[in-house]
Amino acid sequence: MTITVRKASETDIDIVAQALLEGSRAGKKIGLFDLVFNISDTELLLGHLKRLATTSTKSYCHFSNFFIAMVGTEKAGVICGYEPRIATHEIFTKALEEIGFDESYHERIAAYLLCEGETDNKTFVLDFLMVQPEFKTFDVYKELIGKSMLTARLKGYRKVQTPVEIGSAEIEMIYKKLGFTVIDEKRSEYYKEQFDRPGILRLQMIL
Repeated sequence: MTITVRKASETDIDIVAQALLEGSRAGKKIGLFDLVFNISDTELLLGHLKRLATTSTKSYCHFSNFFIAMVGTEKAGVICGYEPRIATHEIFTKALEEIGFDESYHERIAAYLLCEGETDNKTFVLDFLMVQPEFKTFDVYKELIGKSMLTARLKGYRKVQTPVEIGSAEIEMIYKKLGFTVIDEKRSEYYKEQFDRPGILRLQMIL
């Protein structure tokens, strides 16, 4: 199986939106974007996420931050790699306002904010890693993560981090297999009450 990885374009918006939704839900009934948009209808959420991924304001959800793994002509998987010093919470709020949503979402995601890790300006972040069921092999994950880390290195970064929900054992194992180590974890009863997960851990690799 030959795997190639390329930058996402606007034509990849369907799989980007799918990765945002599935990555945030991670097997749970609701995820971050259910709360941001205050709805749980999957089709409506995907529609909002497609719009969010194509705003002129480039938040971390913008398609330009994503890579697509290709197996032949098939889109096998996707990952987001972004710079937190550029794609800030303020930029995310601005992108939401562009599609008609205000900053009241902050109250609804308070539990998430309690467990979100802090990153410095020297850190590149990976998120929303998703591989389609028929292509789920370690090699696809490895190529996606490897390409993202190469991009981080070329941008001058020496640290790459990824947030993983405590309990998402498969994703945690994949990153650890590639050399990432856990640097911290944040737990909250409020988070557990809302998402039925203990909290969020961060894994890191020094480039």
